[in-house]
Amino acid sequence: MRDALSVIADARSAGLFTTLTLSAVFGCPFEGEVPVERVVGLAAEAAGAGVQELALGDTIGVGVPAQVRDMTARVREAVGPSLPLRYHFHNTRNTGFANAYAAVLDGVTVLDASAGGIGGCPFAPKATGNIATDDLVYLLERMGYRTGFDLPALLPTAAYLSEQLGHEVPALLPRAGTFPG
Repeated sequence: MRDALSVIADARSAGLFTTLTLSAVFGCPFEGEVPVERVVGLAAEAAGAGVQELALGDTIGVGVPAQVRDMTARVREAVGPSLPLRYHFHNTRNTGFANAYAAVLDGVTVLDASAGGIGGCPFAPKATGNIATDDLVYLLERMGYRTGFDLPALLPTAAYLSEQLGHEVPALLPRAGTFPG
């Protein structure tokens, strides 16, 4: 963490916007469960160093909505309500979208996702891709949130990625189509 705090200080001195990502906040593939107190402590250190956005990553996709809501509340209590929170969910155990929904319920307005749901973590055994931007945008817009994405223009990206990768990507919306279609 010392190195991260040094980078934050240098970036702030240079007038740059700073985001710190805490990865594997719900579980580590090597150490197991991650105590929420540890994440809260690191978040408080980052806030004290002047970070301008805090990203919380479920790098191996083990979190569930109750944990997301608890983590959000406890981190906000430690860092204050003005520090923007961002989440990064993987859909390894099919909870990524439920977790995104839980974060949105608690006022999180930035969620990482990837077109087609590609990605993953090369250091985490069996970790799968990020939540799919296509599916997330559909979910949020059907809930009444404005995302700024042109969903029909985004959908062909999954087919392109599938073609380039030589296998179908995880996103489901490009297969099913929008509704009403």
